[in-house]
Amino acid sequence: MKALTALFLILAAPIAAVAQQIDTLEAAVTTAHVQGNYLSKGKDIRTEVISAEGLMKMACCNLAESFENSASVTVGFSDAITGARQIRLLGLSGVYMQMLDENRPVMRGLSSPFGMTYIPGPWLESIQIAKGSPSVINGAESMTGQINLEHKKPTDEKPLFVNGSFMNDTKADLNILSSLELSDKLYTILMGHVDGNFKTFDMNGDGFADDPKLLQYNFANRWLYYTEEWQSHWGVRAIRDTRGGGQIDGPWKSNVVNSSLDAYFKLGRSLREDGSASVAIVADYNIQKMESNYGNNIYNALQHNAFANLIYRNRFNDSHDLTVGVNAMADWWQEDLVARNVNLSGIKKRYLQVSPYAEYTFKVEETFSVITGLTGVFLGGGDIRPVPRLTVKYQPFEALVLRANGGRGVRRANPVVDNFGVLSTGKDLYGDWTERLVEDSWTFGGNATVYFTENTYLSLDFFRTQFSDQLLADREGAGPNGYGTIRLYHLDGNESYSNNFQADFSTEPVERLTLSLTARYTDARAWQPERGVRETALTSRFKGVFNAQYKTRLSKWVFDFTASLMGSARVYDFMLDLKDDKGALLYPQGRTPVYPMLYAQITRRFNGFDLYIGGENLSGYTQKMPIVGAEQPFGQFFDAASVWGPIMGAKIYAGFRITIWK
Repeated sequence: MKALTALFLILAAPIAAVAQQIDTLEAAVTTAHVQGNYLSKGKDIRTEVISAEGLMKMACCNLAESFENSASVTVGFSDAITGARQIRLLGLSGVYMQMLDENRPVMRGLSSPFGMTYIPGPWLESIQIAKGSPSVINGAESMTGQINLEHKKPTDEKPLFVNGSFMNDTKADLNILSSLELSDKLYTILMGHVDGNFKTFDMNGDGFADDPKLLQYNFANRWLYYTEEWQSHWGVRAIRDTRGGGQIDGPWKSNVVNSSLDAYFKLGRSLREDGSASVAIVADYNIQKMESNYGNNIYNALQHNAFANLIYRNRFNDSHDLTVGVNAMADWWQEDLVARNVNLSGIKKRYLQVSPYAEYTFKVEETFSVITGLTGVFLGGGDIRPVPRLTVKYQPFEALVLRANGGRGVRRANPVVDNFGVLSTGKDLYGDWTERLVEDSWTFGGNATVYFTENTYLSLDFFRTQFSDQLLADREGAGPNGYGTIRLYHLDGNESYSNNFQADFSTEPVERLTLSLTARYTDARAWQPERGVRETALTSRFKGVFNAQYKTRLSKWVFDFTASLMGSARVYDFMLDLKDDKGALLYPQGRTPVYPMLYAQITRRFNGFDLYIGGENLSGYTQKMPIVGAEQPFGQFFDAASVWGPIMGAKIYAGFRITIWK
């Protein structure tokens, strides 16, 4: 607690002076009504927006907890030990989706297993989820879509914002933000975050902590400087995260320490007075270090990542727009991996890829637009991949928007971090766990949205992702030791694909009452050696989400309720014989059960002060036996990475928000 107190004082010190200058909170503040989750009508590509209002519907301690109202994104645990989160978009792992921080690629490689928990929800202004093949300007790594994060800005009208929450599982969360206007051209924002989980629970009685003990410090400082011709953004962020889990009274322990430092710089200059032509450079550098053990397994890694993008844009007129540029991405890795059948020490890898690109937009008022993009990815060693992308939007009349989209994506696989859960098993690892195969895919699809009124719409979309090459981990016994084996393999020309259908309906039947209903169906399949093309294990077939929000006049009271239904998924072959404590098969049909998740929150707003109380997983549903072989944790058939549902039951939380406006 001394460490928490010290951090609070450090974060509070630079903003205390600002708070003292605020004479009154009685200034009138007018805010427009914005839905929490909605489909953007103006975007050329199908884009779902989670606004600041939507981020406040949940406890939203971090990014991983911000998607419960969305059926587009599914969030789960990579294992039942570390608390690492994984997301799925279009039925595929989140590693095939590109994560952007204000259009800078982030959360790549070593930062991906825990990166979702390192983005505090209160730091965000909005989240934009784009499905399909987006712009080539930020590279070619996006295969299923992009999630772009918009942070609170240095020009924010809140010189002081404080948010804190506490859950009944002892997790505490504190955020302090302060935006400062240093001159009429220079602005900055300080953002501090600390959270901790100070007690462990074993609600299912398997001897393992359901959630790890953890303590995270997170600090960022962002700057903005602009004149009529120039605009510059820069900033830094530092993270320190420690977490410990495993057996409560036994010798099998897990310890993970993550340290990260990130710096970025953006500089743009307008070449014409009307802003129709501009040039910009974007640069980002990140260093990530992980030291970890999982029972007898050890994984230590260090990654340096640098990204640079030079952009020139020329909007010739209202119909023609051209952007050209070149981006480069460099990765330097050092890894140590000790696991059953694997002992790799001091493995070093260096990669550089350069991608010149061009993107042309043709637009006919608000009725029709076409975006064609092409980038050539130079991967080294003579490996050059052309990556074309195409987006078409047609709005024949105000109430109907039609979109089509398609393109290629390429990325380097990271065998360990892409399959992070395998570290929490006792199985033999076979294959080259240092290989960085270049994965290759095509995604295409479309969307139709009908607007019945300004606040009522129905949207239907379909997307398909097809891989031509992919690095996969076979966990179903295709190896020398059967179910005690995890083996890497290539597609070798065989099939791997995912088809994704989704329907969204939103309406405001009466003033201040918003209702939304979303349903998603996924058919994801991949080839396995000796078995052929099979449904991807632990990928739910469908997800349905219903959300209702009601606000009283002047939004003094806000009531939120969310109910989701998760569909069944095929289980791994080694799970078919698992039995409960009564001797009955857990998965008699070879599939997980359908289960509900319920969320509710009540907020009372005062002048500059909010109080809220809520609950997560109020149905109390949990996965039976999330850890296979828990009674023999050092055995070859121990597996804590077969998680498909909630590990902990109902959670209750309470929190507050303090806002001082300019």
